[in-house]
Amino acid sequence: MSDQNYSHHTRLFPPFHFVLLPALLAGVIGSSVNLRHSLGDSQRLYSASLLVLVTVGLLLVALFARMFALKAQDRAIRAEENLRHFVMTGKLLDPKLTIRQIIGLRFASDAEFVALAQKAAASGLSEKEIKKAVTKWKADHDRV
Repeated sequence: MSDQNYSHHTRLFPPFHFVLLPALLAGVIGSSVNLRHSLGDSQRLYSASLLVLVTVGLLLVALFARMFALKAQDRAIRAEENLRHFVMTGKLLDPKLTIRQIIGLRFASDAEFVALAQKAAASGLSEKEIKKAVTKWKADHDRV
């Protein structure tokens, strides 16, 4: 895999981002148009309404599955970076650090991690600012 840096560290999963989500969005739009055309026809209204509910439900299931997986990854990252900081300093990360800041810190090399964590806690750097402050990038190819 190629080296990561700030300009290209995000990762898209093509089957999800370019196939499933557009298909579900098209389904929601198509079923909504079908429902609108069915408003005057009482025989079609029930099935058109169900179709809208099913497609919206499927879209929500896909989005929630993605959000829940990312939340679990965020918790794992917090634990990993806490352990990393503890191994280096004998102390846990500053409790003032938010999960977004800790996620930004995971890209810092060991040489700059502790100082950047202290700076982030003291000055409230955002995740984006932390990532931009990293000089030696530690790649993360596992997050999706």
